[in-house]
Amino acid sequence: MSVRLDHGEDTLDEMHEINVTPFIDVMLVLLIIFMVAAPLATVDIAVNLPAATAEPQPRPDKPVFLTVKADLTLAIGEQPVPRELLSDALAGATKGDKDTRIFLRADKTVPYGEMMEVMNLMRKAGYLKVALVGLEKPPSP
Repeated sequence: MSVRLDHGEDTLDEMHEINVTPFIDVMLVLLIIFMVAAPLATVDIAVNLPAATAEPQPRPDKPVFLTVKADLTLAIGEQPVPRELLSDALAGATKGDKDTRIFLRADKTVPYGEMMEVMNLMRKAGYLKVALVGLEKPPSP
């Protein structure tokens, strides 16, 4: 409630007008709070993925390992292979059997795009059975 002081009279009269200045101040503070809080509310969705209980498959007698090294060079087994000759090198390592599973392993620092490029080269060569190799972690107690 606001009061008007009139120097001509000795009585104080009430004004029936709403003072909107504090209302605007409160609204601006709330606007700032919501502007700061809104981006924090849009967080990634938390997903609990199920654990794999599959038992490891037995390793073939002579597995064919294709390795992508940290410097993005390729090697079949221990032999370095240029990317242009990957198809021929895979044919030599598998004796021409395109149903042979190729075990693909890569250094931790290899970008995902490079892995996809190697897998596309393998697909182009006709090798569709690919197994990604990683370190097995012991189950946590």
